[in-house]
Amino acid sequence: MITAGDFKNGVTIEYDGKVCQIVEFQHVKPGKGAAFVRTKLKDIVNGGVVETSFRPTEKFPTAHIDRKDMQYLYSDGDLFNFMDVETYDQIALSQDDIGDSLKFVKENEMVKICSYKGNVFAVEPPLFVELQITDTEPGFKGDTATGATKPATVETGAVVNVPLFVNQDDVIKIDTRTGEYLSRV
Repeated sequence: MITAGDFKNGVTIEYDGKVCQIVEFQHVKPGKGAAFVRTKLKDIVNGGVVETSFRPTEKFPTAHIDRKDMQYLYSDGDLFNFMDVETYDQIALSQDDIGDSLKFVKENEMVKICSYKGNVFAVEPPLFVELQITDTEPGFKGDTATGATKPATVETGAVVNVPLFVNQDDVIKIDTRTGEYLSRV
């Protein structure tokens, strides 16, 4: 159990029948009345964010999220297959479970599978990936004064905005949280 007075960013709790992660919190002590804790809670299963307030003495059960490293093997129609590299157990997840979290992940790369009480709710890709550009327009000399970008398709099929000097077949580094180009490799 954790009290609202002990909240920290990233802590997961069970609240109102849901598993929520604390995104933001603020202890408020008004001039009149009792102190309270203002929080932003993110439902980790469906992604909704709720703002609510609690008394600092309210208690909540902590929710233990299991994060397991697994290897993304391949997609088979609507199913995406993963393997535990220690036990060689395989699981298949549907498109609904995955969302668009694999748009920067190639086959045979490691990802984190997040589950709560055995139910998988998310796949976390690595923070940074290196992918080859398969298609992009050539940049023209003189267009670089404004720091312009152009769309480029990478080998997984995702489209990323890259600077004009990046060419087809270049390998680039991408931040998977934001989908932004970081550098050439």
